[in-house]
Amino acid sequence: MQNLLDLDPAQLTAWFAARGEKPFRATQVLRWIHRFGEADFDAMTDIAKSLREKLKAEAVVVPPAIVSDKLSDDGTRKFLFDVGNGNAVETVFIPEDDRGTLCVSTQAGCALDCSFCSTGKQGFNRNLTVAEIIGQLWQVNKALGRDPKGERIISNVVLMGMGEPLANFENAVAALKLMLDDNCYGLSRRRVTVSTSGLVPVMDRLRDECPVALAVSLHAPNDILRDELVPINQKYPLSELMAACRRYLEKAPRDFVTFEYVMLDGVNDHDYDARELLSLTRHVPCKFNLIPFNPFPGSPYRRSRPERIRRFADILMGAGIVTTTRKTRGDDIDAACGQLAGQVLDKTRRTGRRTIMLEEDKS
Repeated sequence: MQNLLDLDPAQLTAWFAARGEKPFRATQVLRWIHRFGEADFDAMTDIAKSLREKLKAEAVVVPPAIVSDKLSDDGTRKFLFDVGNGNAVETVFIPEDDRGTLCVSTQAGCALDCSFCSTGKQGFNRNLTVAEIIGQLWQVNKALGRDPKGERIISNVVLMGMGEPLANFENAVAALKLMLDDNCYGLSRRRVTVSTSGLVPVMDRLRDECPVALAVSLHAPNDILRDELVPINQKYPLSELMAACRRYLEKAPRDFVTFEYVMLDGVNDHDYDARELLSLTRHVPCKFNLIPFNPFPGSPYRRSRPERIRRFADILMGAGIVTTTRKTRGDDIDAACGQLAGQVLDKTRRTGRRTIMLEEDKS
């Protein structure tokens, strides 16, 4: 049985064509599944009964099941999704006055092992399927219900949850195409963001195949420190990463890259670190998003003091760089940035060694 959530618009059209159906049938089904959140073919009333019977015989619409739904005091909601075989991933909805942002996971665990990230310390099990990625948006849409004014509750999506999206490129891009399609979720490319730790060759593929807003997990102003904090830097050092950012902006829907920078007390938060960042990024149109570190059990790091974060931001802004400090949301339910953990049956046997799994290395 084909799970139709696994098919992007072009794939669904081809699936219908292989069964002798015209393209508009795929469009109808896309609308029912994604725009209206319908999984019951019998409820798709503008589709011929004979086609509905065919769909019931050959297809299903099965998103990952919600295991838990926790509400923070600040309105943030964290969902835990069962993705089978003892694995579960987390998704976070962050409501704000002018937007509603859904933070979506793309892998069960993460193989990149960034030293300050709770997800990375769990190890890695597998890539999520398209249905498991887009199914997070599908399920949360239903859980949130409809806005009384008819407005979209989820206005922004960030692939910034568990996992490295570009290490699951094919499935992540298929999910992105569903998010962007007007018959599905109709999100603007400017309102969909992919966050990467810096998989340089795959950044180029994303630029060419499905450019959306780009965020880069930078976290250090030089290679020595970034090798320690973000080990993928040993493969793709900062000079290559900055060049990839410049290339990406040639086709990006936004005219800047967002650099994410977690603030670690006494590690990367000195005045000279800020000045080195300015030198590093001087040729890349960018903004900075400073992220106060969110602690988790066993972490050796501490959050930078508020006055240190303000001083760091002042140096960047003094040079004309737009700089924001991320407000910590959902930390009472472990839903803050860097805290997502879910449940992962680690296949990397990470204890005692570091494993980096990259999709492009398969070819």
